[in-house]
Amino acid sequence: MSEQRVEQTTFDFFSRLPVVVEPTEAQLSSDVGILPIRQFDDQIGYTERLAACLNDPRDPDRIDHPVAEMVRQRLYGILAGYEDCNDHDGLRSDPVFKIVSGRAPNGDDLASQPTLSRFENLIDIPSLWRVHDFFIDDFLRSFDCPPASITLDLDAVDDPCHGQQQLAFFHGFYDQYQYLPLVISCAETKQILWVALRPGNVHAALGADDDLEYIVRRIRAAWPDVVIHVRGDAGCGVPWMYAVCERLDLFYTFGLAANRVLKEVTDFLLEQAVAAYEQTHEPQRLFTQFLYRAGSWKQYRRVIVKAECNRIGTNRRFVVTNRPGAAVLPGAAYDDYAGRGESENRNKELKEGVSADRLSCHRFVANYFRLQLHAAALNLLVRLRAVVADPPALGAEHDPRRGALPYEERANLVPVQDPTLPIAALAKPERRRYQNYRCRKDPLGEGHLATWRTLLIKVAGEVIQSARRILIRIPAHWPYRRWLQEVCRRLGELRRSAQVQT
Repeated sequence: MSEQRVEQTTFDFFSRLPVVVEPTEAQLSSDVGILPIRQFDDQIGYTERLAACLNDPRDPDRIDHPVAEMVRQRLYGILAGYEDCNDHDGLRSDPVFKIVSGRAPNGDDLASQPTLSRFENLIDIPSLWRVHDFFIDDFLRSFDCPPASITLDLDAVDDPCHGQQQLAFFHGFYDQYQYLPLVISCAETKQILWVALRPGNVHAALGADDDLEYIVRRIRAAWPDVVIHVRGDAGCGVPWMYAVCERLDLFYTFGLAANRVLKEVTDFLLEQAVAAYEQTHEPQRLFTQFLYRAGSWKQYRRVIVKAECNRIGTNRRFVVTNRPGAAVLPGAAYDDYAGRGESENRNKELKEGVSADRLSCHRFVANYFRLQLHAAALNLLVRLRAVVADPPALGAEHDPRRGALPYEERANLVPVQDPTLPIAALAKPERRRYQNYRCRKDPLGEGHLATWRTLLIKVAGEVIQSARRILIRIPAHWPYRRWLQEVCRRLGELRRSAQVQT
């Protein structure tokens, strides 16, 4: 490599011609794919409603950067992979970020890092509560009609800290200084309904009963007849969580930590699983259920136990539930509880996808708001994901009347033995085959944020502003251009549908 002058760099690895890199005065951006997300945001009024929750004590006559503009800067920066306020010292001049934040490409720059940091530190506690209501309101608005039932998953998520943040304490289980946020999400829509920042050394279920009760009362005020299921791991499986669920007429399933009494009562089931495995060499899963009352409980509750034995060894797990039918089909009730593992993907998206662990402000309230911003960015993507989703249909291996189906009819079907079953009820190999096929055919429908960045957001473009329009040119040979076109087509359909309804 050799340098000819400051503005130009030459590479000589290509033997036939030199490769020269030089800057251009053209307005370029590497994140043109956030434009359709901004279009969707505008159609559902997402950022406007979020910004309206925030108190702004500044003098209106001396404001250069409105709250809505700064919220958009932060939301779209997070989605594009710029999770820190520091990133916006460079992004504030980016033409696409100017457009999505409400400024012309040739207009003044956006807010700088100090301005954004002051904005986050100005947020007060009443604003945080209004943002909590925003999450619930947006969840309710995302349904065209009230659902018959919903499932709420509760999780405590470790959020490591690396500075002098207020209320960041050492937690022995995680072996780190941290916060311990509570996340409540909906299994059906994958939206986050509640995210609360808590000190790092609190109990996993601290305050979860009050938060759950607030959410349930808000939901039932809108949907009086909805059936609500609640799931949580053993960290949330404590008497005060059982009590609030029973008082609010919720169906619940919580993990239950094993103890000497539970082990003694279920030793026989584990022995049966071991004996069956030794005889058949096939993995064994056996279930039973019984009424149980721990010393701290005021009443008996139903406990389900799963005993497994396979080539790895044995495994025994307990859950406590009031779900109807658990006494008759304990295995089905346990498998429904195991479905809460999907909520771990929400935690993964929150921590790794939108980098919600970057809570580096000193003030606890500022970090609380930062966590809400990251969750709001994720929810915006989740809402859009539901619009563009195109899951493949299930089909039978053969048509009883015609035999094997022609290739063109089979191309858009996932063959299964019984296509009338829901996806969750398919046998494990068929369910895995369906998910693998969907990942190929519909990568954006369930894709994490990293997939959206690869297939949609991260595309370079030239921004040209004239008196008549803003023209943005993207590479004609961009390999993922069809996904941008597909998202834009779906957004057009959504707009036309909304116009017909109004």
